[in-house]
Amino acid sequence: MKKDIKKIAVLTSGGDSPGMNAAIRAVVRNAAYSGLKCDGIYRGYQGLIENEFIELGPRDVKNTINRGGTFLKSARSKDFMDKKGREKAYKNLRARHIDALIVIGGDGTFTGASVFSKEFDIPIIGIPGTIDNDINGTDYTIGYDTALNTVVEAIDKIRDTASSHDRLFLIEVMGRDAGDIALNSGIGAGAEEILIPEENLGIDRLIESLEKSRKTGKSSSIVVVSEGDQIGKNITKVAESIQENLPDYEVKVTVLGHIQRGGSPSCFDRVLASRLGVGAVDALIEGKSNIMVGIEHKKIVHVPFEIAINIKKILDTDLIRVADIVST
Repeated sequence: MKKDIKKIAVLTSGGDSPGMNAAIRAVVRNAAYSGLKCDGIYRGYQGLIENEFIELGPRDVKNTINRGGTFLKSARSKDFMDKKGREKAYKNLRARHIDALIVIGGDGTFTGASVFSKEFDIPIIGIPGTIDNDINGTDYTIGYDTALNTVVEAIDKIRDTASSHDRLFLIEVMGRDAGDIALNSGIGAGAEEILIPEENLGIDRLIESLEKSRKTGKSSSIVVVSEGDQIGKNITKVAESIQENLPDYEVKVTVLGHIQRGGSPSCFDRVLASRLGVGAVDALIEGKSNIMVGIEHKKIVHVPFEIAINIKKILDTDLIRVADIVST
């Protein structure tokens, strides 16, 4: 049933990603454009429980589109996993006369939103914000493009020193359950090998490939390793195995870590976040609930939380073939 919505709230939850501020900005400004009031909630679901609200208008979000991170802060909330915590959160929403909620985050954020929406019959729309690009139902998530460009820039710089000293670098990137960052950055930066969770390359095949590269004249190599890769879960041990089997290589390990989450969002992420933020408010006005707004084939789509959460996003297998060919 379509509800009369006069006031909404927006929060960011889980890991931060570049472009979250742009999404908040779009939510706030479309709310104002559509005649709705809007509150921001600090520190995600934990702030919702602890009543950390702030009124937001169009001028309150000026000069935020270029800022990384999230000015509303983010936090993981164990209290929200408990029914009593969610009851307190709902009472706080009602006390502020808030009729609907927009949440920006990943699968954990959407899981909490789905439970909360069903328990208390409150309309909730999700916006996918995670650098891993691992949410089903959307071609891209906010922050992915920026993280990808950060990784490629870092690998380019590492390659300079790898070439200067005839070294082999193992570079670990984020992606515990999804290999999008590793696969795309590896292709973009010209890596010799790419290790991702979706494909079990195996240490023997990796060593064989590197040995083949060395025999064809490559004196330095770059191997991009997703942190969730099946053989790269301990990148130091992988480095030790390579060193033992290929003593001619000087093997180095670089873990890029949280630099991938920081920085000013790319133009692509700013535009994507703006479209999804506007789309989320539009969806609420249309009477939608318990869905994520995503983008597929350049069009805004509405995806039920159950599909976004429970169906694993499929990696583009053609890119794996491309990676194999261009690394020859």
